[in-house]
Amino acid sequence: MDLNSKIYVAGHRGLVGSAIVASLKKRGYKNFILRAHSELNLRDQQAVNSFFNEEKPEYVFLAAAKVGGIYANSKFRAQFLLENLEIQNAVIQASHVHGVKKLIFLGSSCIYPKNAPQPMSEEDLLTSPLEYSNEPYAIAKIAGLKLCEAFNQQYGTNFISVMPTNLYGYNDNFHLRNSHVLPALIRKMYLSRCLDEQNLEAIRRDLAKYPQDEISHTSPEDEILKFLADQGIERKVKDGNFETTLAIWGTGKPLREFLWSEDMADACIFLLENVDFNDIVLQREAQGKNEIKNTHINIGTGLEISIRDLAFLIKSIVGYSGKLVFDPAYPDGTPRKLLDVNRLRALGWQHTVDLEDGIRRVFARYI
Repeated sequence: MDLNSKIYVAGHRGLVGSAIVASLKKRGYKNFILRAHSELNLRDQQAVNSFFNEEKPEYVFLAAAKVGGIYANSKFRAQFLLENLEIQNAVIQASHVHGVKKLIFLGSSCIYPKNAPQPMSEEDLLTSPLEYSNEPYAIAKIAGLKLCEAFNQQYGTNFISVMPTNLYGYNDNFHLRNSHVLPALIRKMYLSRCLDEQNLEAIRRDLAKYPQDEISHTSPEDEILKFLADQGIERKVKDGNFETTLAIWGTGKPLREFLWSEDMADACIFLLENVDFNDIVLQREAQGKNEIKNTHINIGTGLEISIRDLAFLIKSIVGYSGKLVFDPAYPDGTPRKLLDVNRLRALGWQHTVDLEDGIRRVFARYI
């Protein structure tokens, strides 16, 4: 691979895709093939084949996906399964047909069973049932990594699947209903601070910058306050004094691992430049595992934090002085999700950005 190699990043406007492009540029790569969704529908196999035939990318990062948090995964189950299958099938098949030298397929740590041993090793895949709330998305990602594995076995391709832990970063999704837990908490905490300070103009600016379908930044004050209350953000009189509260889904007990998106991008590029599929096969054989399966690679920090502690950490960083209320009526999701990252470390990579530093960076950019 050289600096003029043709590189296609599918999903280049997303959290990970944008970080991959930025990291590649820092390393001196300059021959990118990028298409927005309006220019190329990755669910359309014929359109994807035509694109590959015309552009002939040499290296592919498949970071495009339909993603969301617990609410979105629960509400749009059919879409999360179907759309991700269509995207993966189209890009992986076209990469084989048109002779792509190497492909990096991005999955998710939700592929592992709900009650998998902790930390979760690559060998834990398909050993027991999945977490129900994100089962469709997990099944799609499992199908994607198995498809890469099968192409490698049958056709000798060099497709590597990576399974990242929970990601966060500069280009995150801050939608109040469809985002993941960390960006959702950052935004809700900031809006709670603004409400606590009675700074309606700051709330309007936030709604203008990050629009919500249910409300406009120009809406009357009472409608905005009702919208915030629907998100669990309220300011009420208690014992003769005003008190602002932020309600958080679940008990706060689940443990989660978080990885800075630029670290994730760095890991993907490291694998593209230094590791082939056969290296992973040989690594497993050295451990006495001779079947060609579970060849995907976990990407994470090996560190975890409870949702409760995460919320209080973000509260401190954002400067919100009101109250947090954890609501056990809402689902917690998987009790614990920590990745075993020994395979990746043995290959020569580990993360560099710690969680508190990463959250401070994201919040500074957010505001």
